[in-house]
Amino acid sequence: MKNLINSIVILSAKTQNFGLHFSRFAIALVLIWIGALKFVDYEADGIVPFVANSPAMSFFYHSDGSYKKHQNKEGEFVKANREWNTRNGTYSFALGLGVLLVFMGVLLLLDSATPYSGLFGSLLLIIMCIGTLSFLITTPECWVPDLGDGAHGFPYLSARGRLVIKDIIMLGAAFYTLADSAKRILKQNEQKKIFSF
Repeated sequence: MKNLINSIVILSAKTQNFGLHFSRFAIALVLIWIGALKFVDYEADGIVPFVANSPAMSFFYHSDGSYKKHQNKEGEFVKANREWNTRNGTYSFALGLGVLLVFMGVLLLLDSATPYSGLFGSLLLIIMCIGTLSFLITTPECWVPDLGDGAHGFPYLSARGRLVIKDIIMLGAAFYTLADSAKRILKQNEQKKIFSF
């Protein structure tokens, strides 16, 4: 049994590089996929409560805070709600956000060509994750509402809150990819100094 455990430990120790590359690929996949979905109305509808309640982002919308009356459920089509979201700027904001997410994903994928790309993509991702995690403070819909059950408010995350809290994993991975890109940039710069003499 001890030999089996030692073999598992030795094998696990050799997965660091794979883990780093897989983390970078996984982040890029999520960013590109979710970014592409921002071009679809249902996904744009879903982020309205986050953006509308954010002091840093609400100016992107033209809403007077009445978004709750105009929310479509996933898969639902209510023409009046779609028209309201168009006037609100919901879809134009989502398109811009989608482009940004896809751009970050592509930057992370280009890290193998130039670590500056990975560094910049990781920095943008860190900023995005911090912004996303701030929704836990600014978005009431992140917490289970008081509808009669005793489990409501903090620490009871709603479906939206559970979606947001997962960004803390992406934040940790972004610091990992950032450090890797930065180390490779420093190594390249050091090699340039050596060969310049």
